[in-house]
Amino acid sequence: MYERQVEYFKDDYVVITWDVPLHGLSIPYKEFSYEIAARDLNSILLQESIGKVCLIGMSMGGYPSQMFAYLYPEKVQCFVGIDTTPFRTEYYSRSDLWWLSKVKTMAKWFTDKTLRKSMAKSVAVTDYSYNKMIEMLKPMSKEQIIEQMDIAYGKLASEIRDIDLNCPVLILLGDKDKTGKVKQYCAEWAKKMVILYIS
Repeated sequence: MYERQVEYFKDDYVVITWDVPLHGLSIPYKEFSYEIAARDLNSILLQESIGKVCLIGMSMGGYPSQMFAYLYPEKVQCFVGIDTTPFRTEYYSRSDLWWLSKVKTMAKWFTDKTLRKSMAKSVAVTDYSYNKMIEMLKPMSKEQIIEQMDIAYGKLASEIRDIDLNCPVLILLGDKDKTGKVKQYCAEWAKKMVILYIS
């Protein structure tokens, strides 16, 4: 997913890309929680002898990154959130959390082919990105894709807590991103983060 970014940064930085649980080679993954995922990320960093990191998380990947920053604040230089949302209860209404908990049920209504195409279309503007997403989904069954979606959104709804990020935060949102209320959450998040760092 980050192959072009890795190519750009690899000469100046140590770049680690990991398969977030339930993605790529991190399938299967039992007893998922965002806290466990953050602790697994810490294990990787310990193994690689890396003491300080700049975390970059896109979509679901933003949640274990925020949890990591909460659990290990001394290890985090900064966090870059790409088309992700804050891991804090204040941003989400009860209705928002209820709908997030029903993603699994709604995803089952799609045929396998339609589910894959709709996911790729929802995250891609260019042919390169669309084909990359289709390629990433190819090894997974429909059931695995739905499980991944349920973990990403259903777990967010059940595990969300009030996490404070005590590091610089850069929130990036694609101008073509129309996913749910991501734009609204990011706008509110950005306002509160600016206030936090100014005061």
